[in-house]
Formats: sequence, C-alpha cells, structure tokens
Amino acid sequence: MTRHSLVPERIVHSAVVLFSRQGYHGTSTREIAQLAQVSEVTVYRYFDHKEDIFWSALDSSFSGVKPRLKVLAPASRCEPPEVMLPRIVGLMQNIISFSPELVRLIAIAFLEVHGKAEDICREHLALLFTAIDDYLKANIQTGRIRNLNAGIATAAIAFTTLAQPELSKLAGSVKLSQLDGRQAIDECAAFWVNALVPSSQERFQDIAEVEA
Repeated sequence: MTRHSLVPERIVHSAVVLFSRQGYHGTSTREIAQLAQVSEVTVYRYFDHKEDIFWSALDSSFSGVKPRLKVLAPASRCEPPEVMLPRIVGLMQNIISFSPELVRLIAIAFLEVHGKAEDICREHLALLFTAIDDYLKANIQTGRIRNLNAGIATAAIAFTTLAQPELSKLAGSVKLSQLDGRQAIDECAAFWVNALVPSSQERFQDIAEVEA
C-alpha cells in the first residue's frame, strides 16, 4: 500500500483517539489533521463533514467484534450456563480490551451526535445481542436459567460488562476496575451465574410443581 492510500486510515485512527478522549464537540478537524500528520484540507478531501469522520471512527472501532462471535455459535446453546455465561462475559471483556475506545464512542454517539448512532450500533451489535438472547431463551425453556425476561437479561449482561470499568470508578467500594482481566471476568461471570442459574432445590421445586 502506498503512503497516499493510508491517509484515510490515519485520519480515522486519529479521530478514534481524539473523539474517545475529548468527545465530539471537544474535538476539532484541525486537531485530527495534526495527529494524522496531514493538512485540514486533506482531511476534507476524504470526508465532507466532521460528522462523517466520527461515523467512520465508530465503524472502525467495531471491527474487532464480529471475529469474536464464534464462541456464540448456535451449537453453544447446549452448553450449561456455568460454562457459557463466563464465555459471554469473557467475550465482552475481550471486545473492551481489543478496542477500549469503543464504549466511549458509543456513548458519545448517543449523547452528542445522535443521527446514525442507533443504526450503526444495531448493525454491529445485533448479532451479538441476538445470540445471547437466543441462548438465554433456549435455557429458560429447559429450566437451566431462571424464568426471566431474556431481553432485559441480555441488555443487563451487556451493559454491566461493557461499562463495568467506567462504572466501577463511580462506586468507591467497588474495586473491579483495579482487577486484572482474568479476575474481572471471573467476578462478573460468578455474579451472573448466581443471578441467573437456579439452585438444585429451586429446580426440584419447579419439577414438583409441574408434576403436581
């Protein structure tokens, strides 16, 4: 690839860095150009508006999501929750690790930019949320997961896991953000297993009620 062909990539990469740090309104196209080591005129040669740069930056930050969805293949529905829930939490943590700017850019998209935020997030996250929702529904039917609203549970798992590093900073007694990646995954996974998986006694009571 020529240096010229890499210019748009440099601009987008610079935009990811600056938008995620400073927000949409706090970042100027001049700053993006300076970080990308190009002129502001060059930036507008590839992008018509600042908003176009932002959407390209957000789209680029989603690039690491789809390759990681293999752990949620349809065959995984047969896996017990004690195995699958840690995988789901681990997947979310891996997404954050691969693209730490992603969660911030999503928040900025909805809070500052609006526009195409919902469409872009749905395009990239629908497959992830649908796979988790399908797994929960299948296991609710078999009694391996409590009879809860699968959609709400899916949103809760995704939100608490993806936003955990930032949210934990707001609660002085919560130190998850200071744990390493493996410990954080184990803590979150244990929480959701305890919250969603009925105890042996509860399962026995459910069976007894059905038989009665």
